[in-house]
Amino acid sequence: MAHYRTLEIYEILEQFSQQKTKSTRLEVLRKYQDVTALKDVLRGTFDDSLVFLLPEGKPPYSPNLPESVPSTLLKQNKQFAYFVKGGPGTDMQAYKRESLFIRLLESIHPADAEIVLSMVNKTSPVKYLTKKLVQEAFPNLIQK
Repeated sequence: MAHYRTLEIYEILEQFSQQKTKSTRLEVLRKYQDVTALKDVLRGTFDDSLVFLLPEGKPPYSPNLPESVPSTLLKQNKQFAYFVKGGPGTDMQAYKRESLFIRLLESIHPADAEIVLSMVNKTSPVKYLTKKLVQEAFPNLIQK
């Protein structure tokens, strides 16, 4: 039985941005609907009920080399909970939360780190990826 590697988030979004039509973009999103990290990124980006407890802009971090990343966003997305209001990191001291965030960014592929930064700043990481499209692909994902 063939075993396929799960694509990284940046690879899925690259595939998404290569599509020429709305329907094929939707297809790409739906194809990866079981990838929790993708849905976490989309929800973090477009759900206004999620408020990040991180300073705006780009923190001082050293992007990892693409060929030697110790982890992936597919594994590290569970940490997002520490960065949102109401999550387990709400009572954490700001500097601890921010250093946890920087460690996350430094442990994943640099393209995925950029996607995470877009999410925290509530901006779409790629062209054509909109709140409306995400709501169409995943009707129950975004609260408001």
